[in-house]
Amino acid sequence: MPRLTKILLWLLASLVLVIAAAVIFILTFDWNRAKPWINTRVSAATGREFAIDGNLSLHWQRPEPTTPPASFWVPWPRLQAENLRLGNPAAFASSGQMATVRQVTFTLNPLPLLVHKISLPSLEVQDPSVSLLRNREAVNNWTFKTDNSGPSAWQLQLGRISLRQGKLALDDAVQKINIKADIDTLDPDKEKIYGLGWKLAGSFNGAPVSGEGKAGGVLSLQDQQQPYPLQAQVKVGKTAIGVRGTLTKPAELAALDLRLSIAGASMGNLYPLTGVLLPETPPFATEGRLIGKISPDRSQWHYQDFSGKVGDSDLSGSLDYLTGGARPQLTGALTSKVLRFDDLAPLIGADSNADKAQRGAEERQPGDKVLPVKTFSTDAWGALDADVRFTGKSITRQEGLPISDLQAHLILKDKVLTLDPLNFGVAGGNLTSTIRLDGQAARMKSEMKLSARKLKIQKLYPQLDASRTSFGEINGDAKLSATGNSVAAMLGSANGEVKTLVNQGAISKFLLEAAGLNVGNVVISKLFGDKEVKLNCLAGDLPVHDGVMNVKTLLLDTEDALIVVDGSIDMKREQLDLNVHPRSKGLRIISLRSPLYVKGSFKNPDVGVDKGVLALRAGGAVALGLLAPVTAILPLINIDGDQKAECGQLLEEVKKAPQAPPPGKSTVQKRAPKN
Repeated sequence: MPRLTKILLWLLASLVLVIAAAVIFILTFDWNRAKPWINTRVSAATGREFAIDGNLSLHWQRPEPTTPPASFWVPWPRLQAENLRLGNPAAFASSGQMATVRQVTFTLNPLPLLVHKISLPSLEVQDPSVSLLRNREAVNNWTFKTDNSGPSAWQLQLGRISLRQGKLALDDAVQKINIKADIDTLDPDKEKIYGLGWKLAGSFNGAPVSGEGKAGGVLSLQDQQQPYPLQAQVKVGKTAIGVRGTLTKPAELAALDLRLSIAGASMGNLYPLTGVLLPETPPFATEGRLIGKISPDRSQWHYQDFSGKVGDSDLSGSLDYLTGGARPQLTGALTSKVLRFDDLAPLIGADSNADKAQRGAEERQPGDKVLPVKTFSTDAWGALDADVRFTGKSITRQEGLPISDLQAHLILKDKVLTLDPLNFGVAGGNLTSTIRLDGQAARMKSEMKLSARKLKIQKLYPQLDASRTSFGEINGDAKLSATGNSVAAMLGSANGEVKTLVNQGAISKFLLEAAGLNVGNVVISKLFGDKEVKLNCLAGDLPVHDGVMNVKTLLLDTEDALIVVDGSIDMKREQLDLNVHPRSKGLRIISLRSPLYVKGSFKNPDVGVDKGVLALRAGGAVALGLLAPVTAILPLINIDGDQKAECGQLLEEVKKAPQAPPPGKSTVQKRAPKN
């Protein structure tokens, strides 16, 4: 036999022996002896202690029938490890283990290792338990040690995954979340769409959390072309959220297409959950389609064609939420076909204390105050910019009184909220306004401009008998500036002017009762009794300084008398200090009813006879002195016919546009010091 042939035969025999020895070694090797080496390598890679405390075994099996023929003859190793544990980093050393697993079993296709792919055709995990922690300093236990060596050249491919009786806990001191979830693989014979089921319980920001849901199998996460199904019902405090739909490209969280329903005590409660700033409202419920597109640098959410109820009002529309700029952007258009006026009260804290408690608000309105004291927290105004339009096609008050046609355009930018316009169609006329709230300063600066035109009393109070009286129109203007973080604080610091004008019509105890003007009702009853009195004109010019509305001009011209009011209204202390002087148009001064005072708080006003003035009525000089300022303008008021030039151009000053200084400035000029 040639020498070369002998060498080749010896080499071949040696190779067979080596392979046979390797196979025998692998088949007979006790893999538990490799645990110290595995534990050390994993601990070093993760920066925390890792250990396999149970048995570690290796078995071989034939490849699955779907394996390509070229590799079908290469056996697959099947590795099983029991009682695995992964510790916490040093900051959470006293909190036990981060993760434990009772048993992990997986098969490995060895040939893809040649091209840097780890292919696991099957993975079974039993009784996994993971505890995620974050403390108040924002240090967490789920950030692992890295060597910053760049991305790995290896890729992981997962096949079938079975997850049995898994537990997940999250204790986040930053977001105030403490929840526990149970996760399990669903029976494939009973559930064709979903592969995993879960239940959770715990708390979020002190509110109880509960929920359950289903999701596609873990295997579905690897299929980028197949939409991943989701279904969930979660309740956080009084807020319930339900979703059903699909996730596209689940490994990248590329897009969501869900049917979303939300119900709760107030939309304001959604901010901690969603990061979307919404106003305080009565209990609400909405349902619509949520479409989300997510990319590494931005995300876009579209809540499309939703509808629902807010209190007793309906609400529908679409909203868009876009991230990626300096601040998230919220845009959209909302519509209410029938808007109950009382459902707007929570916006400014004007709802009852019982309603506040129901929607979970902490503030309460003091029993002796009328103006809402709810503080507007402007801290969250910087969380987003907004541009939302709202249309209320019909507005009703509790008594069923129609107002109609609310139009509002809300703009929030750089913590400055503007309502421009905020318009109501009221009683055949228009109530238009512009409101600007600057939340950049600690004490919010506010500006308001309001105009009422041609509000017809007959349409304003349709329950009044048109055959028994005539009706006029209400016109008015106001321009105010203020500082403060509540309605009470803003009015208590307001500066500007309020002007009003009512042409013709009538006043009576019944009309004022219908209007809910209890103080006016008492005043008219004391002056005229229960009879109806023809009204030629009502005019008012009321400058406002530092929350005090002074009566520069406030008079009512009736067919019998001219009623002049002086005094002030202190909105800071909610106090009334008014005097009502009835002045006869003829020479029946002695027959006039007595002057009145209106004093006391807004909550408990007091109307009575001014006895001090009554004692002086016998003095003709006093009576004529009160009458003198009015007699000069009586000819201008008492114009017959069509009330030429709106009360006969009595008050040109009243008809001028009101003025207001910048917020925080006074309307009263400082006097020069005397020499």
